[in-house]
Amino acid sequence: MTAAFEPLFLSAGPDRNGQRFCIYHPPQGASVRGAVVYVHPFAEEMNKSRRMAALASRALAAEGMAVLQMDLLGCGDSSGDFADASWADWTQDVLLAAQWLQARHDAPLWLWGLRAGCLVATAAAASLQQPLNLLLWQPSPQGKTVLQQFLRLKAAADLAGGGKGVVEGLKKTLSEGRSVEVAGYELNPALAQPLADATLTCPPTTQRVLWLETSTRAEASLLPASRTTVDRWQATAGVHVQTRVATGPAFWQTTEIEDAPDLVAATTRMVLDEAMA
Repeated sequence: MTAAFEPLFLSAGPDRNGQRFCIYHPPQGASVRGAVVYVHPFAEEMNKSRRMAALASRALAAEGMAVLQMDLLGCGDSSGDFADASWADWTQDVLLAAQWLQARHDAPLWLWGLRAGCLVATAAAASLQQPLNLLLWQPSPQGKTVLQQFLRLKAAADLAGGGKGVVEGLKKTLSEGRSVEVAGYELNPALAQPLADATLTCPPTTQRVLWLETSTRAEASLLPASRTTVDRWQATAGVHVQTRVATGPAFWQTTEIEDAPDLVAATTRMVLDEAMA
């Protein structure tokens, strides 16, 4: 049976630019196994990933997890423009989503991020000061890589500008406190600089970490940068990180909207195993 879902708006307060659009997936069954907040990826990757996020949210809800998907400030159907968004706004939005969900369900908290959403989720988690679990899809270990890839879209669109020179020019503009326009998105320094400085870190209150990636290759391994981060977390943070490479496309960047059903199945199975442990 397909789990029901409920669109809603959460008020972020008059000083934080209005409302945030959310989709709430209530848990199915007699007991609530967890409360999951989904943190979407950066810019156009959010739109490419909407279908996969919805499929996984419904699958998790069907297994007794309460799931809340939120459009961060300036994204999707939430208030504001992308140009209004700052890193602080986005981390506060994650806290707002977690508080709303936990007020309704006394269950273990999960922060579920995709790509740059993992950076936002872990940054927000540092302020929660409570036990939590992390579900990470194709996490970006370094925010500067995300920013670099995003700025390269401008260079690709302006081939006459000479690639690297375009990117360096955009970085200079941002460092001077001015916004830049890339692929239809106006990026302001209050978002760009903290993103560039962000590193994926394991919050001290983390209890469980599930790290999943996709690959079209059979028997693929984690990306080298991911393996380095996982090893560091296990050595220094003392947390066990369960990893899995699922078969599927890089759906967040494909030209057409694509599914990765193996990723959904693996995620649901791993989260359920942890919830029942």
